[in-house]
Formats: sequence, C-alpha cells, structure tokens
Amino acid sequence: MLIFRPLFDPSSSTWSYLLGDRASGEAVLIDPVFEQLRRDETLIRELGLSLKWTLETHVHADHVTGAWLLRQRLGSRIALSVDGGAKGADRLLRDGERMAFGARHLEVRATPGHTSGCLSYVLDDQSRVFSGDCLLIRGCGRTDFQQGDTAALYRSVHLKLFTLPGGCLVHPGHDYNGMGVSSIEEERRFNPRLGGEVGEEDFAGFMQHLGLPHPKKMDLAVPANLRCGQPAGDIELPPDPSWARLHFSIGGLWEIAPHDLTEIAARVQVLDVREPEEFKHGLGHIQGAVLLPLGQLASRLDELSRDRPVVTVCRSGARSARAAAMLVKAGFQDVANLSGGMLRWRAEGGAVQGAGE
Repeated sequence: MLIFRPLFDPSSSTWSYLLGDRASGEAVLIDPVFEQLRRDETLIRELGLSLKWTLETHVHADHVTGAWLLRQRLGSRIALSVDGGAKGADRLLRDGERMAFGARHLEVRATPGHTSGCLSYVLDDQSRVFSGDCLLIRGCGRTDFQQGDTAALYRSVHLKLFTLPGGCLVHPGHDYNGMGVSSIEEERRFNPRLGGEVGEEDFAGFMQHLGLPHPKKMDLAVPANLRCGQPAGDIELPPDPSWARLHFSIGGLWEIAPHDLTEIAARVQVLDVREPEEFKHGLGHIQGAVLLPLGQLASRLDELSRDRPVVTVCRSGARSARAAAMLVKAGFQDVANLSGGMLRWRAEGGAVQGAGE
C-alpha cells in the first residue's frame, strides 16, 4: 500500500510530497522546506515511517531545502541532479535511474529548462508525476535565471512529461492558484503556455515577456541550496524549547506528556480551560491549576504571567490546543498543550483534586 501525503508551505507556495511503502515503512520526501522541518518530522513519526531519501527537483530560488537538517535528525540521505551544481548530496541522479523505497520506486526523468538541473519523478505505475517547477498547473517554471532555457523546457515537457498516460496526476512544485493537482491530459489540452497547439516559437515569445521580479529569497536560497540546505550563518531554525521535554504536533503546537508535566508542574502555570463544573467534578483537576474557561480566555490573558511557561489542559486536549494557539498568537513565549488532556492524565496515574465530588 502506498502512503501519500502532499504538504504545503504557504510562505513560498511550495508543495512537498511524502511517499511511503506501508509494508516496509520506508519513505522518501520530495522538496522539503527548511521552515517545515518540525511538521515533516512529526508526520513521519506519526505514520511510523523511516525516511530513506530526500529528493530535490532542482536547486530552488524561493525557499531553502530542509534536506540537510533532515539528514542530521532522521538519518535520511540526499539525492538531486548531477547537473544541479550542489555539493554535499549522497547521490547525484541521472535520467532513467530509480529511487526505491520498499517495494515501490520513482523513475528519475531529467527535465531541464527552468534550471539546468531539473528533475521530475514518476511513480512506478505512472499514476503520478512530481514535476517540480518544470510543469505547473496551467503554467510552468520561469526560464530567465539559473541557466534557464526556453527551448529545453519546451522539449522537457513535450518529450518527458506529455508522453505519460493522460490519467497520470501532475503534482507540481508550486501552487499559486489553489488547484493542488492536475493531470497530463488536462495540461496537454489546457495549459496556456505549453498545451494545445502552442509551438516552441509561441512558447519562447510568451516566456520572454513575463516581466517577473526575481524571487525575494533568491540571494539567500540559492547559495544555501547549493549546500543542500546546510546552514552557514545565514539561516537558522529556532531551537527546540528547553524548559521541558516536549514534542511538536502536526497541528503546529508543542505538546507535553503527563509524566513530563508531573516533573515540572511546580515550575509552570497549569491553565485549565474547561467549564467550572468540569473542573470541580468528574475527572477532577491538577493540583495548582488555574481555571480560565476557553470562552473567557481572550479577555483574561492578563491573569497569566508571561515570565513562566504555560501548560494548557482540558478533558481530551482539543480545547486546550485551541487555548495554546491563542496564547502563542498573543505573544506568550513558552506554551505547551497537555497531550490527551485529563483523560490521559488520569489513565497514566496523575494525581487529581475534586474527582467524582
């Protein structure tokens, strides 16, 4: 069984793609984004996967890759085009090679034009193609920097991608229009730059008059990506919190397990956001917890200290996750949600007050 998860970075409109083989647990991640490291690492852990490779479609100019950091944290290896010019990769790829993950594989297709080192990855049954910036939904990558070549891009699309089955789904490197996915048949027919009866001269004329500014992060991203994302003083991921043992959730929040909260409860503010009756009876509450129901929290933030970490609590962890997000948005620096809420706290033997009264 194939595990497939498309992952979006809104700041750069970049798609990353996680593919895994359920039987073996092996996975690959296409075009990871530096700032999304924690999200990607969390998802890989939650799905029980082992990341074998990060695959780049090209040396990006609009974001920094997370490949190097993922190698440091998960032991994955880095692969990209032999023509990309980057240093520090574990494998340099050529047209026609295969990248295996468990019983599945991706076929490497060289699709230069946007840059000289662009690759597309075709799933083994040709049901999906990951086209990077070569072919976008109703568009394509620009050709006015990084050894861009309009003639090469036209040939790449027509000879390497449009020859795939019409039902093959196209998963692009970017999505600027909110469409997410297309198909080879759709792009053959409707792509205004490359589809229908558009010839190579038509395409060249179109691309020569785009008049686009260079990507805002280009001066930062390209040098970093030529190092496979290895930091060199110009980029830095914020450090993990040090005030407790925490784990990052796929929802974008830090969470703490009950046994870890037990060890630091005296040093933090435990914020219970349930209703008063829930707090007093039923599952009870954690000793020393402050009760601020979720519906009142926004108007009572001044009752919390900004100098001590806050752990939010509710029955199951859902309402308190919302409370944690509200605190982070309000500028609180050290915030975590109690994973599983009072249900998990009680199940793991945590002490309570008021239970069943």
